[in-house]
Amino acid sequence: MELRQLRYFAVLAEELNFTRAAARLHISQPPLSLQIAQLERELDVRLFDRNNRRVALTEAGAAFLNDVRLTLGRLADATLRARDVDQGFAGRIEIGLSGSHFMGPVPALIARYTQRHPQVSVLLNEMNPAAQLEALRGHRIDVSISRTKVDDEVLQSVPLWSDPVMAALPRGHALSNRRRLKLADLANETFVMLRQETSGFARALVQACAQAGVALRVAQTVAEVPAQLALVEAGLGVALVPRSACQQFGDRIAVCALPANLVNGMVYAVTHRQGERRALEPFLRAAVEIGQEQRPIPGCG
Repeated sequence: MELRQLRYFAVLAEELNFTRAAARLHISQPPLSLQIAQLERELDVRLFDRNNRRVALTEAGAAFLNDVRLTLGRLADATLRARDVDQGFAGRIEIGLSGSHFMGPVPALIARYTQRHPQVSVLLNEMNPAAQLEALRGHRIDVSISRTKVDDEVLQSVPLWSDPVMAALPRGHALSNRRRLKLADLANETFVMLRQETSGFARALVQACAQAGVALRVAQTVAEVPAQLALVEAGLGVALVPRSACQQFGDRIAVCALPANLVNGMVYAVTHRQGERRALEPFLRAAVEIGQEQRPIPGCG
């Protein structure tokens, strides 16, 4: 049974006239008659009663028509979905990100993208940066929102927005009235740090401290930036954290700017060099657009 035969049958069932049906199908009448006859032989069912004066559906033909219309309708829907996916208007995007990114532009990005592309499912996977790269290389996610740039033979990074590193201090700390600090100003402090084994960003911060001659005294190591800030608020130490994360804590902590060249303070979208999902392209465009709209935040408060 061929799809063409089903289409020919549906048109003939609507017209109940071989000449008009053939005209609609842009074929001559003999090929139409041949295809209908072959369809009936394959089904072993007579679909039409026909003579020199009239063509009519049999009872079996009427029942078959209902199912054929459903089949053709589903095929039309499938065709539209395939085209939408091919053009990036439908499909699915799996995103890997750390919890701290929810404190920055990411929620606005997801809202804008889903509003523009409601047929694309956006699935958020919270995981540490190392797990994100593993999942990306294993094709379990499509993009990683990361503070670490990755460019190799498989992966590439697209810069999204700036998110420089700040010093977070407990309220009332001796340095809390300073708008800007140098790392050397924190040489005698106790730190709350991210775990280096799961975060390239954490490793870069430790390296920056070493280069500045700051011997880290670490009180606690945690997996996520919000946990760092909660411990800072409780007075357990100071922390080096992305600027965007500090906004959520308001006046519960003090925040001071650090030298801009301390570490690379950029957020990236890390993807495969060979893009696999068309919906990812407009997502990345929306992310860059959101990044361009970000305004500088005052250095200390």
